[in-house]
Amino acid sequence: MEYNPRTVEEVFRDYQGRRNGLIRALPPEKENLCLYGFPSEKWEVNLPAEEVPPELPEPALGINFARDGMPEKDWLSLVAVHSDAWLLAVAYYFGARFGFDKAD
Repeated sequence: MEYNPRTVEEVFRDYQGRRNGLIRALPPEKENLCLYGFPSEKWEVNLPAEEVPPELPEPALGINFARDGMPEKDWLSLVAVHSDAWLLAVAYYFGARFGFDKAD
């Protein structure tokens, strides 16, 4: 399902929905997985997508690689950093794609 927010408000709702989905996510005990947040506030922990639109940023791969080797709070912080970076990348992608300016 392709979703293309075209206004600043739609990009913000997209960002907010993905963020809320990621916050609710608790990844399982598997490795080499990605944490995906969707604009609908749903989330999914799954293997990396084989085909992602080349222009859409991909989430961090292997969110569980460091899980066993560090304290839980540190691991959750690491996942949060990667998730925040991905959320901002998606929002900036949509902003650049539609040429939002300072007034927007």
